[in-house]
Amino acid sequence: MLDHDGDTHLYLQIAAILRKRIRELRPGASVPSETAIQREFGVARTTARRAIKALRREGLVYTVQGQGTFVGRPGEAPREARKTPLYREIADDIISRIRRGEISPRRPVPSEAMMTQTYGVARMTARQAIATLRAEGWVYTVPHRGSYVCAPENWPAED
Repeated sequence: MLDHDGDTHLYLQIAAILRKRIRELRPGASVPSETAIQREFGVARTTARRAIKALRREGLVYTVQGQGTFVGRPGEAPREARKTPLYREIADDIISRIRRGEISPRRPVPSEAMMTQTYGVARMTARQAIATLRAEGWVYTVPHRGSYVCAPENWPAED
């Protein structure tokens, strides 16, 4: 439980919680993403990012852009393969927002720049997410304008 009114910054409290969890993991194990930390603790992305950065400075974790954050130091142990690639997580998040009506048909989905900021990923990862949404029939792209949600009758059938 975070103490929002205490004298310790939230990111340091989160880093302390994650530090305890990391001790139980083997080197190379995956650490929760910034998005997962943000959701679990109900904090801003910058707070989640600062918590991970604190753990990186201590040498407890390392980050591989587009793949995630892992326990230990680079090359110390083989990394666990991500169960779901980051671009797929982003695409799934956007699909759920479309289904909930947060992003309406014929309205733009977040731009690559917005995705890099919101999800804390590289531009290439954001580009892959949009390409996945387009390939699955959720969005279409208008050159020099962006990507937009398809009409509901064109959405893929639910699994």
